[in-house]
Amino acid sequence: MQTRPILAANDALGRAPARGAAARAFRAAERALDRAFGPEANPLRQLGALAFHLFWIVAATGAYLYVFFDTSLAGAYESVEALTAGQWWAGGVMRSVHRYASDAFVLVMLVHLARELAHGRFRGFRWFSWLSGVPLLWLAVAAGVTGYWLVWDELALFLAVATAEWFGWLPGFGAALVRNFLFAEAVSDRFFSLVVFLHIGVPLMLLLGMWVHIQRITRPQTRPEPALGWGTLATLVILSLVRPAVSGAPADLAAAPESVPLDWFYLAGFPLVYEWSPGALWIASGAGTLLLAMLPWLALARRPPAARVDLAQCNGCGRCFADCPYGAVVMAPRTDGKPHGTQALVLPDLCASCGICVGACPSSTPFRRAETLTTGIDLPQLPIGELRARLDDALARLSGEAKVVVFGCDCAADVRSLAGPGVAALSLPCAGMAPPAFLEYALRGGADGVLVTGCPPHDCEYRFGARWTAERLAGGREPRLRANVPQERLCVRWAAAEDLAALGHELAGLRATLALAPAEAGVAPARLRREPETGNG
Repeated sequence: MQTRPILAANDALGRAPARGAAARAFRAAERALDRAFGPEANPLRQLGALAFHLFWIVAATGAYLYVFFDTSLAGAYESVEALTAGQWWAGGVMRSVHRYASDAFVLVMLVHLARELAHGRFRGFRWFSWLSGVPLLWLAVAAGVTGYWLVWDELALFLAVATAEWFGWLPGFGAALVRNFLFAEAVSDRFFSLVVFLHIGVPLMLLLGMWVHIQRITRPQTRPEPALGWGTLATLVILSLVRPAVSGAPADLAAAPESVPLDWFYLAGFPLVYEWSPGALWIASGAGTLLLAMLPWLALARRPPAARVDLAQCNGCGRCFADCPYGAVVMAPRTDGKPHGTQALVLPDLCASCGICVGACPSSTPFRRAETLTTGIDLPQLPIGELRARLDDALARLSGEAKVVVFGCDCAADVRSLAGPGVAALSLPCAGMAPPAFLEYALRGGADGVLVTGCPPHDCEYRFGARWTAERLAGGREPRLRANVPQERLCVRWAAAEDLAALGHELAGLRATLALAPAEAGVAPARLRREPETGNG
């Protein structure tokens, strides 16, 4: 029967923080969309890539509209109307796609923010990505508002006056800013030249901010899967044909409009200029922005120590560098006196302490004969030698038929609850920390089968943990699982926290299969065989 030392050791490490109702709601929505569209076309699983995709749609359609736009007071409204009505089949569709893609861009940004907030992905090493994303909200709104000004209809006039009154509350602006929109002679062609400059310049700043936002992750996904990308574009075109975007009445500075239709994605805050006051809106928006920016430091959590490099074991192969999801491992010239080669170097501020680098290191093999197993790169809170010791202890205590070792992930289904007679469970910071050699070691050490589980690939807490694990076990990525390990004795089942029951059924099915098909003699649970000590693997 599985004993408590394994469980107690995992408890001491601390698991990922419990997910609340908001995170469960997002996962439920993601699963529903998986069933409807499949994971590859699920927008909730590709929000960042979808935002980039929508940005480029807005940029492309905006470039077309600019060709026909008249940047003058007299011609602005007429040129937009000519596009909408005169060439509805091209200009009209382009204008509508431009409008709806812009709305979708804001919606995707807000959902992305809410999803990351719900999952707690703003603390620790993620602080930079979170903080750099906050200004993008303001830049997106500014880009949309200046676009509405260019139409110069009643809505544009309302926005111009409301913006002037809002900014007029700030020191250095005053009532003179508002008076520019109270007299017809105060608005000239230079105003539209300025607005065009802003409507081009602000999106460029937004694009630069988006580029900065993804600098601390490797292999960022900036393009959605083809099914989602083309499906999004088709949806925007169909919506544009069914409900084209149109202008209101032309702006008239001599008459205030009684009511205007609002785009609630971009303009929801403007009525508050009058419902509250400009000062109150500044205080509320400033406080909200400051709260978002300070959130990583207001919700502090215990951060595990960063990975550490052991130069005596590091041969400079670069696998940890290639597999790190956050660019926390770099290759640098050796500092141990060896004349040639490189070594791994960990940047602590970027390190997620996920252990994926440990699973990538060629010296992370339990078959080495060292009494204290060390590896080229390791986690101080769970060294590879301690992991082997725990596995040895678990294997020594396994008994009965169909004995299974489960390697799990702290951020997914809690495998510790599966431990019992004939089942040993080891929970790691990420499934990607488990080197493939540990699976073979478990089979040679007495286990009849091994179950590997972790976050689903499209929702991996550390981005590539599930993907790299699957590729290593399939032989497509170093370190590979050796070909002589019988695949029928291995099972990989990705399971989120809500999938514990399904994971239990998978484990029961594996044990039933193993009970009917005894272990092959080639990997029978006899004496552990360890490879000679080789220094750096």
